[in-house]
Amino acid sequence: MTAPTTAPSLDVPTATDINRYDPEFRGWLAEAVRKVTADANRSADTHLLAVPLPPEWGVDLYLKDESTHPTGSLKHRLARSLFLYALCNGWIRKGAPVVEASSGSTAVSEAYFARLIGVPFIAVMARSTSREKVKLIEFYGGTCHFVDNPSEVYDVAAAVARQGGGHYMDQFTYAERATDWRGNNNIAESIFEQLAHERHPEPSWIVATAGTGGTSATLARYVHYTNRATGICVADPDNSAFFSGWRDNNCAVTTSTGSRIEGIGRQRVEPSFIPTAIDRMMHVPDGAAIAAIHLLSTLIGRKTGASTGTGLWAALCIVSDMVTHKQQGSVVALICDPGDRYLDKYYSSEWLSEQNIEVTPYADRLRAFLDTGILR
Repeated sequence: MTAPTTAPSLDVPTATDINRYDPEFRGWLAEAVRKVTADANRSADTHLLAVPLPPEWGVDLYLKDESTHPTGSLKHRLARSLFLYALCNGWIRKGAPVVEASSGSTAVSEAYFARLIGVPFIAVMARSTSREKVKLIEFYGGTCHFVDNPSEVYDVAAAVARQGGGHYMDQFTYAERATDWRGNNNIAESIFEQLAHERHPEPSWIVATAGTGGTSATLARYVHYTNRATGICVADPDNSAFFSGWRDNNCAVTTSTGSRIEGIGRQRVEPSFIPTAIDRMMHVPDGAAIAAIHLLSTLIGRKTGASTGTGLWAALCIVSDMVTHKQQGSVVALICDPGDRYLDKYYSSEWLSEQNIEVTPYADRLRAFLDTGILR
């Protein structure tokens, strides 16, 4: 005898199934990720340059040369990480624009990766951005949208993305979380591997500068994660909120004027800046930063941007401290980008005069430093 079947009650809810799996998008996504990771695989690591200092000082100075990336700056690492992060989160879609708020170098690198995966790119930036950076963004197929007040870039970039149905990359929020700070050939791991056979393989200090704050966060987290004694110092230019925000433990601080050192210094403390991770900050006057890159060009025969000079001045101050206290060790700073992007700015006497930037007093102090090891 067959048991009677009972019809399901109409009052019992059934499972709800919403399937948004899109084979076409997933195929495009896989190819986009492959292209970005293949680009990284083709790229060799950047050099760690030794800066000549008198051997009797007992202090070695190195510069991590990030200007040798395919797009010529430290921001190439960041742009790659941001693209992978956004792609894997499903934020970047086929044919939809990627939009970024940038002072230039990140936009150059993001334009490169946007072209690589075949999506439009729009950079929202201050009208004062160097002409060379604008040309590079356009060379990689990007479009530039200018604003008069640098503090407007965030809201305008978000609005441009909404209007175009695209994705606002927002480097200032996502820089610190998009980068794998535990390793995976990040800048910190690379520095320590390259120092392995030097006489002071664990540096006393690594000096970075802050645009998003992501680089200093990566360096500090890696140092802590790998149990290093290395200190992390951030150098900050004039008209930037980072130094005063860190000093006063006030991340709400703002400045009324934008930084004249492209790529670093912000009018607000950016979300990716992790003040509790770093050990030391220095405010570096713009004149000192520019004097430092003029000195560097005589030491290594190359021009660099003034963000490099900001970090270099702080590094030389640390070297001076170590010489004064008869401490031996090594210090590492960064070459952020090449100087040919700024010939009409930091290497122009007319621009320096217009900006009322005094370089000579700092150049005199650097000359005395080379003779004595003391930077006053």
